[in-house]
Amino acid sequence: MPTIRHILFPLDFSAAGMATIPYVRALANQLHARVTVLSVVPPAWVTPPGLIPPPVASDPVALENALQSHLDQLPLEGLESPPARITAVGDPALKIAEFTRDNAVDLVMLPTHGHGLFRELLLGSVCSKVLHDVQCPVWTAAHAEDQQATQAPRKILCALDGSEKALALAHWAATFSQQVGASLQLLHVVRNPSDWLKLKSEQALREELLAESRNRIETNLKSGGLGSELRIAVGEIVATLTEEALLEGVDLMVVGRGAMHETLGRLRTHVHGIIQRSPCPVLSV
Repeated sequence: MPTIRHILFPLDFSAAGMATIPYVRALANQLHARVTVLSVVPPAWVTPPGLIPPPVASDPVALENALQSHLDQLPLEGLESPPARITAVGDPALKIAEFTRDNAVDLVMLPTHGHGLFRELLLGSVCSKVLHDVQCPVWTAAHAEDQQATQAPRKILCALDGSEKALALAHWAATFSQQVGASLQLLHVVRNPSDWLKLKSEQALREELLAESRNRIETNLKSGGLGSELRIAVGEIVATLTEEALLEGVDLMVVGRGAMHETLGRLRTHVHGIIQRSPCPVLSV
């Protein structure tokens, strides 16, 4: 069950990173969690114009000191407790994973794109490494220039697959929703059995699949004491989930990511696509 007391916020000073600050502040205050702001730069990083002079940027020690100075001046008012501000030089994904493992981090909050360290976060290796190596939940901002979701989530959508882990994820989402005062909707997506649904036999097959999926998941939820609303939708997983989130005006989507030692589940294989196309932030557990 979610016990989020320590949030790690990797920041690269990009516009996307700065736009994530209000979401970090809102969630940290709702959960009464402390925040650590971590700014990591690779040794060969080319600093944005005006941030750090080139002679300083070429010296790892001077770069880290200059970055710490910028981090110390970062406006982070409104948090219940002053955040820790830490800098490091090295591989960003590796440093994030190491800090998360060694400092009892319960949640990592990341922007999804920018013009600094994470400018290729979703399509490059940083996101893949963080999502794979970090074992705690990871919150990622909507992959859009303008964030439409409320900073403090009020409507949460939890995407369930048909695996044995679905009940645990639903419990996690239900407890988290209560903690932040948000409503929760559970959604399971069933693939179309065929592209040719005009045939009565194909229509009947789809209805049979829908009924079977609903009965199986609802039985599993009830056995676990969960009575949250469950919706069943038909379609391609990523497109259907993101379309439903948009239509329902969802502020946050919760999906299962699994642990790095587990076999990849059906939803986990779609996590990157969901994050890329979601109209709201995604919290992968």
